[in-house]
Amino acid sequence: MDVVGFRRGVDLFNSAEFFDAHEVLEDVWRAAPPAERKFLQGLIQVAVALHHHTRGNLVGARSLLQRAAKNLAGYPENFAGIQLRDLLGSLADWERALAEGKPAPPLPRFVVSR
Repeated sequence: MDVVGFRRGVDLFNSAEFFDAHEVLEDVWRAAPPAERKFLQGLIQVAVALHHHTRGNLVGARSLLQRAAKNLAGYPENFAGIQLRDLLGSLADWERALAEGKPAPPLPRFVVSR
């Protein structure tokens, strides 16, 4: 995996620059080995979902959050250093809030173990 690009994408995501994070992570995804592609696709889907949310597309955001959770669920905790248990919990909170028409919870973060 392109570690520099990955870290840049994570930093952009955590700065709420979701569209740019998606673009950078997509470049990492294109060059990634097959074992990492679904994981990266899941992270990209989270970024796009939150971009949709910022633009008022709640149906698109919810759909992408569901697909992202499905793609990420097959990976072990701390895959590529990302704390997946916390991320998946945050995605579930978001999906539930969107489904129930409630205010959005705090933004998910890509927390990297160092």
